[in-house]
Amino acid sequence: MKNKTPTVCYCFIITITITLVFLWGGGANASKHEDIGIYELNNGHFSVKCTNWGAAIISVLLPDKNGEFTDVVLGYDSVKTYKNDSTYFGSVVGRVANRIGGAQFTLNGTHYKLDANENQNMLHGGHRGFSDVVWTVVKHKKDGENPRITFSYHSFDGEEGFPGDLKVTVTYSLVGKHKLSVKMVAKPKNKATPVNLAQHTYWNLGGHNSGDILSEKIQIFGSHITPTNDQLIPTGEIVPVKDTPYDFLKPSVINSKIKDLPSGYDINYALDGEKGEKMKVAAIVWDKKSKRSMKLTTDAPGVQFYTGNYIKDVKGKGGYVYEAHAGLCLETQGFPNAVNQPNFPSQIVNPGQTYKHHMLFTFSLDD
Repeated sequence: MKNKTPTVCYCFIITITITLVFLWGGGANASKHEDIGIYELNNGHFSVKCTNWGAAIISVLLPDKNGEFTDVVLGYDSVKTYKNDSTYFGSVVGRVANRIGGAQFTLNGTHYKLDANENQNMLHGGHRGFSDVVWTVVKHKKDGENPRITFSYHSFDGEEGFPGDLKVTVTYSLVGKHKLSVKMVAKPKNKATPVNLAQHTYWNLGGHNSGDILSEKIQIFGSHITPTNDQLIPTGEIVPVKDTPYDFLKPSVINSKIKDLPSGYDINYALDGEKGEKMKVAAIVWDKKSKRSMKLTTDAPGVQFYTGNYIKDVKGKGGYVYEAHAGLCLETQGFPNAVNQPNFPSQIVNPGQTYKHHMLFTFSLDD
């Protein structure tokens, strides 16, 4: 959510660091026997809570125009509820985020059949993706200078059908006075594998219990989308958004365009940016009532804009019931189904190569 010169600016920058490194040895994930807990990061200016179930963000407390702190992410009161969650509230999703058509792909002459968990397709890594496992807490510094927490997870060779062992680490850190940081790094051991991680937090800048996000304004810095079929699998085309309901190149209220779609937004934008540019702006969101805004920058090629279309009667924090469009997701990512679309940017990581993904969220108060 970019823009306007803020009279008051709490420049909250959330950088989530997700590091993936393939294990050089076998064995099951050691974290499976660990307890599930809630971990806080607090620098005295704002706070974030997360859990080692799915390495999820479960709370972000930010001030509004009056200095009142409100939780701006959807979620639950109990960590146990996250174990039965089907919305991916706040989770890290993978090994491959978004959808893989037919839950299969061929790589280096080998055909891989994956765990289909959405009709015949795979969504967010299958029934037991990274959002549905217990992660190990490697480091946790709650407060002081640069509060941070690092989670790790070992994804074994063949998990949900994917090739190769993979060790994943996710680090959430408060850097400086009003910053919170996301970086993703992946290295294979001896098998090439697709890797595409995303952070699946649902944002509502008015507050998680303030109603829907349809009155919020958004600008998306992508002049093209990857259109999908009726199962939300990309067709392989990359088409311009100009003069369509997907055109948010200029700031627009979500409700002014969503009415032209059957259920809402669930689409990948191919992000613009100068060639060789490391970090680019993906999107900016503004909430008129609270004056909060959020700016997202990334080095990923795409961002999935999702308006919580399928949320229905979900009992969340404080007993508040979430309905459709209660929150929005901005998931920076590689293009969906890239393993089956050779014209999309590749997500294959070979031995000796490194996968990286960086996100930066900046929060402020605007006029």
